[in-house]
Amino acid sequence: MLESFLTFINQQKLDLSEKSTLLTVSGGADSVVLADLFYRAGFAASIAHCNFGLRDAESDGDELFVRQLAEQYNFPFFVTRFETKKIAVEKGISTQMAARDLRYQWFGEVRKTQNIDFVATAHHANDAFETVLLNLTRGTGLAGLHGISVLNQHLIRPLLFASKEQILQYVSDNQLVFREDSSNFSNDYKRNLIRHEVVPVLKRMNPSLEKTFGVTSQRLGSAEILLNSFLKVWQKEVTKEIDGDLYVSIKAILNSPEPAYGLWFILQDFGFSYIQAQEMFLAAKGISGKVFHSATHLVLKDRDSFIVSKKEDSEAEEELITDYQEGIFKTGKLTFELRKFSKSDIFKIDKKTSSIFLDFSQLVFPLVIRTWTKGDAFFPFGMKGKRKKVSDLFIDLKLNVNQKQKAKVLCNGNGDILWVIGLRTDERYKIKELTKEIIEIRFREDL
Repeated sequence: MLESFLTFINQQKLDLSEKSTLLTVSGGADSVVLADLFYRAGFAASIAHCNFGLRDAESDGDELFVRQLAEQYNFPFFVTRFETKKIAVEKGISTQMAARDLRYQWFGEVRKTQNIDFVATAHHANDAFETVLLNLTRGTGLAGLHGISVLNQHLIRPLLFASKEQILQYVSDNQLVFREDSSNFSNDYKRNLIRHEVVPVLKRMNPSLEKTFGVTSQRLGSAEILLNSFLKVWQKEVTKEIDGDLYVSIKAILNSPEPAYGLWFILQDFGFSYIQAQEMFLAAKGISGKVFHSATHLVLKDRDSFIVSKKEDSEAEEELITDYQEGIFKTGKLTFELRKFSKSDIFKIDKKTSSIFLDFSQLVFPLVIRTWTKGDAFFPFGMKGKRKKVSDLFIDLKLNVNQKQKAKVLCNGNGDILWVIGLRTDERYKIKELTKEIIEIRFREDL
């Protein structure tokens, strides 16, 4: 098995002879074999062990065993303990999920602080196949069908070439000692249920199940790489970025061979699911205005495009300019520049919507920058005293839902809207004959 291990390492171009690795060792057969192979291969390695405190004395026994194993191989040893059940309750997640998150976060921290190149886990071929079966029960795409990858940034799985049977045979041949986790025999966990009940049935149909799956996994992985390379080129052709928003051509989506899948490929990095992409495809020929949400973004179905926008940070919905101070003021993604001068000074009014000029004497500090709200109204410049709702201004300007959502107003200290930022100022605060001092407020949006 050592020869197969070294061959697999070379095939995957992991170059472990030149780099250091943190071995994640629980004390079970798989991780003990991982440590033994690294030792026999002469690779530079350290051992890390997590004590989750879930099995009382048994957990402490695992920790002591792994510590002694590290001493036997003369590998540096790192250990930590977690109050796993308490943390799971606090986060509202399962104990199993909490343990997974905690260990990978800690492994990453150890790797960085100790300047180690890789973190290695003892996942093997059976684990990869069980993962695919789990993914199928939950619903998955191509990525979920080829199982566990050998290399994922700094995380490596050097035992993916070996089946569980091969690992246990290696344990027997080399008279290795390991710890058996009692929870492995329980079907309370979904993975154990698949391992104990489903896989044996499949192996009766195909005794070489792991080997067959290994070949299939390679083919699916290659197919995914090839497909993604084509889709990335296509994505550039059907999208464009405007003012920080991504515009996806509805016409191009509808003309593609698989519209829902293509749309999902573009939107997956923004947190949207394949089911949502299917719903967007069904809405593509409908009326404009429908909005779809992920945790961080929203997609507006506009006339010709799906417009992807980042959700605004609610914490930055209101900011104060407490007093006049010439210079730069930042809030969220908006940057404001303020300057004041006398009316007698020679200046040129910039008619662009990125700047406004106001009668300084009419301002009441602090000025407030906030997201507009339903019912907001002001007296738009040039309308000679006619009051208008901000929402009606948006209709006149034909703003889409995303643009409306991001719109902000600059308010005087008395509550009046001075400026629907970037769109229209208020008539009441314009420069008049009696104006002596003028304030210019210029803004830009940081993408």
